[in-house]
Amino acid sequence: MELIPVFLAFILVLSIFLGFELISKVPATLHTPLMSGANAISGITLVGALMAAGAAADAGQATVATVLGVAAVVFATINVVGGYMVTDRMLGMFKKRGGEG
Repeated sequence: MELIPVFLAFILVLSIFLGFELISKVPATLHTPLMSGANAISGITLVGALMAAGAAADAGQATVATVLGVAAVVFATINVVGGYMVTDRMLGMFKKRGGEG
């Protein structure tokens, strides 16, 4: 039982290094499609958060489950909206400047 926190910490550190290496190798032209995929995943997270907010829990912990579900909905919504704002800004970088269209 004592090795579980060490194992989880190892997985966290390994995923941080792996994520950094993968993201740093992505060319700039692929960032926008990857952001769109990340927004779709965040949308799925939002659906799960809505289900968690509306799920009936034990009588003693129904309030805690509802509060955590509502917090999850708020954070997932911020993530989705922010992701689309970043994607829109990145797509704006590819538009031509001036009145040419």
